[in-house]
Amino acid sequence: MKLRALVIDDEPLAHDVIKTYAEDIPFLDIVGHCYLATEAISFLNENHVDLLFLDIQMPKLKGNEFLRTLTKKPAVIITSAYEEYALESFELDATDYLLKPFRFDRFLKAVNKVHDHIQLKNEQLHENEANEEGNHEESTSSYLMLKVDKRQIHIDSRQINYLESYGNYVKVWIDTAYHLTPRTLSSFEEQLNNKEFLRVHKSFIVQKASINYIEGNRIVLKNKSEIPIGKSYKQQFKEGLF
Repeated sequence: MKLRALVIDDEPLAHDVIKTYAEDIPFLDIVGHCYLATEAISFLNENHVDLLFLDIQMPKLKGNEFLRTLTKKPAVIITSAYEEYALESFELDATDYLLKPFRFDRFLKAVNKVHDHIQLKNEQLHENEANEEGNHEESTSSYLMLKVDKRQIHIDSRQINYLESYGNYVKVWIDTAYHLTPRTLSSFEEQLNNKEFLRVHKSFIVQKASINYIEGNRIVLKNKSEIPIGKSYKQQFKEGLF
């Protein structure tokens, strides 16, 4: 599967670096170069693109503002000299964030992530169309068994908003209610899919899909709950967003 990519950056050197790196990746084709985000709007209206390499700081229209104008977004890899836009990029559904100057190995890792995600999405689409039973089996794999009082409760992990350590117990929060189970938070961290759940504090694990926005050192969930980001978990949290 070939990835068709567009580079959007006001610095010619950034285009040269990405073009040079792309020449060594067989499944990546750079199909266009735009030096302003406003130019990219016209290009995307006329061409199919799987991936954007997008700078943030550009004249006329910044990269993050440009993304908000798109109704149908390709995959996005942010390429920026400024670290402070990383969390905002997660909110804009960027796949990865490359801090300039970046090396080839880091570039390749980001492109592989996009390639694998699109390939998996296509495979799942074909699987779902061909085999309804297979789709049901996939959905049931996300279930957990929780010991609550003297009962064993069967829950879908996709319904969990976050988990909170509570002494020798863990509160498993679903919306505004919770199940109290005698387990450690670390045991949940090992069991849960780390692509869907993130350890953000010594006392909290959050489901990524439940995050509404990030402000300073706190996470606000879609159900209005607020979760602190621990200082020692901040870098791990940033990396886990992508």
